[in-house]
Amino acid sequence: MIRDYDCKIVLEDGPAYPGYRFGARVDRVCEIVFNTSMVGYQEIVSDPSYTGQMVVMTYPIIGNYGITDEDFETKIPTAGALAVREYNDIPSNFRYTKTLSEILEDYNIPAIEGVDTRKLTRSIRDFGSRKVLLTDISVPEEEALARLRETVLPRDQVAQVSCKKRWYARTSNHRYNVVAVDCGMKLNIVRSLNQRGCNVTVVPYDTPAAVIADMEPDGLFLSNGPGNPEDVLPLIELVRALRGRTPIFGICLGHQMIALAYGGKTYKLKFGHRGGNHPVKDLTTGRLEITSQNHSYAVDAASLAGTGLEATHINLLDNTVEGLRCQRDRVFSVQFHPESAPGPQDSGYLFDRFIQMMEEGKRHA
Repeated sequence: MIRDYDCKIVLEDGPAYPGYRFGARVDRVCEIVFNTSMVGYQEIVSDPSYTGQMVVMTYPIIGNYGITDEDFETKIPTAGALAVREYNDIPSNFRYTKTLSEILEDYNIPAIEGVDTRKLTRSIRDFGSRKVLLTDISVPEEEALARLRETVLPRDQVAQVSCKKRWYARTSNHRYNVVAVDCGMKLNIVRSLNQRGCNVTVVPYDTPAAVIADMEPDGLFLSNGPGNPEDVLPLIELVRALRGRTPIFGICLGHQMIALAYGGKTYKLKFGHRGGNHPVKDLTTGRLEITSQNHSYAVDAASLAGTGLEATHINLLDNTVEGLRCQRDRVFSVQFHPESAPGPQDSGYLFDRFIQMMEEGKRHA
């Protein structure tokens, strides 16, 4: 049966793409981005780094294995919207408990299917990420473009998704106590630390350095998160206050915050890196890794001169900085996600490197 289109997405520079609604039936203005992962739509929708963004999935069939209770990356998904070529609402998976559309409805996230995602992805690659409106098919183009012009995208995404009070993730026979600063942290990061014998205390992004120092952690972790890193001033000051006092490991936004704290600069990429297939070279070992990524901003390599930081990893697609370290201060970071699930497992050793740094700190205490 041929259905009539009931919704569309309109880009701020004019092109419109018609389709069919699923998920929440609300209008939404977002920043549009794309993700090249073949699996993991549940983890993508529930990754806080996508707060306020419409994610275009390049893989053509989405929803076919449903949603499972154990695989969320956050307790309350905050993605802006989802666009797919074909949505499957009859999952085949013995673990599934809900459909993707049901979860999107639960968390008020609108979605559209039937879109030419190949053409849309090429548009994002050619012209960059920009504002987009998901609305009813009947809305006139002039009205849609006016709504896009009038809407200012928020710049407080980290404040939106960070926890409001500290919480704990403990494990049996722990050896290390880690304080993790939540800027929109994926839960698999906490699981990865727990699996390596760490009790984790998760704190809000604006927790004062003195409060964290009083906890006497063996290590400090800086999480991923959404938005422009230059807007997260409390975390920049936190790194400056605690560097050299305890090992620090940053992932994604945490990587960018370390660069800014040391005097480096960041800039916005044309369309970002999102997906589980980015090749990265570890400059310290010569090893090549396939990585999972999700970010709009990158560290400016030229700005690192004189900061005390050195680049440890580079992206082989565009030579952007993918890793940093300051050996003097026991600080290191990566732009990609070593905890990705599902996704490449090439970079799990980075958590082991953090453990080694904390163990050496214990021996020399």
